[in-house]
Amino acid sequence: MKLKSLSASSYLSLVYLFFYIPIIILIVYSFNNTQYSLLWHGFTLRWYTELFEDSDLWIATWHSFFLGFAAATIATFVGMLAAVSLYRYRFLGRNFLNGLVFILILSPEIVTGASFLILYTLIKLELGFFTLLLSHISFCIPFVIVTLYSRLASFDRNIFEAAKDLGATDGVIFMRIFLPLLLPALMAGWLLSFTLSLDDVIISYFVSGPEFEILPLRIYSMVRSGIKPEINALCSVLFGVTLLFIVLSQLALRKKA
Repeated sequence: MKLKSLSASSYLSLVYLFFYIPIIILIVYSFNNTQYSLLWHGFTLRWYTELFEDSDLWIATWHSFFLGFAAATIATFVGMLAAVSLYRYRFLGRNFLNGLVFILILSPEIVTGASFLILYTLIKLELGFFTLLLSHISFCIPFVIVTLYSRLASFDRNIFEAAKDLGATDGVIFMRIFLPLLLPALMAGWLLSFTLSLDDVIISYFVSGPEFEILPLRIYSMVRSGIKPEINALCSVLFGVTLLFIVLSQLALRKKA
């Protein structure tokens, strides 16, 4: 039993090391006092200083966070209505629409990006913030629907029938029953959508314009000419912010428990 437990823990340790060693190397090299060499030349904060002085980079960061927040919020609202409709009501083509959701999730991003570009070209919509927003909302909605529908599938339908017997309308059932029960899934869907929007490169590459630059495309253009320590510093800051949010959420959940 001890041998089995030791082998399992060793396997998990190797998996976690495979995931986190590249991140640790990236953070360490963000303090390396050289621009192009992979050899250690001493400790420095120079790249963080240059990072915080790069106004164009911070504008792209603000654009990405604003775009992610807007896309996640709208996608969560639309996805919630779609998931509740697919779960609550029976109508012609319901199974077909449910299958289309999974097709959209499995569709390659390069196909989705090219499709959006063709659509915007046909309707003569100028590429920029609105094309990015519409595209990010569109590819986030299926993930929200799947997240919320899996939560809805665990509900006891008798709750809704009992509410109807007590005289509750569909609006009251939605506000008083659906929303409170769906709140954890709504938060999960919003965070997933925000992460997908913030991280997307392929679809954004097709539908972005010159007037609205976002962080993933900015990093991609910087990496094409070589990995600079400034990029390492930026990635380290983003990882630190993510880690901070995870710690705060765990503390909040512990206090709530």
